[in-house]
Amino acid sequence: MDIIRVFGTNLRRYRKELGLSQEAFAGKCGMHRTYIGAIECFRRSIALENIQRIADALGIEAYKLLMEQSDNGRN
Repeated sequence: MDIIRVFGTNLRRYRKELGLSQEAFAGKCGMHRTYIGAIECFRRSIALENIQRIADALGIEAYKLLMEQSDNGRN
């Protein structure tokens, strides 16, 4: 499992489900748009505190961002 890829993929999916751009989402969680973009493109690792901030902004439990997708597309 490539946890950076899993996290970035899940972040992008949940963010798009909310209909938010990277810029709008970054503002919502108090981060910079380029940081969110780098996470979604698998170029950045992320601190635990930021995982929680992102999960809070998405309205989900943090563990869901770390779960690999199953074949049917659901965690």
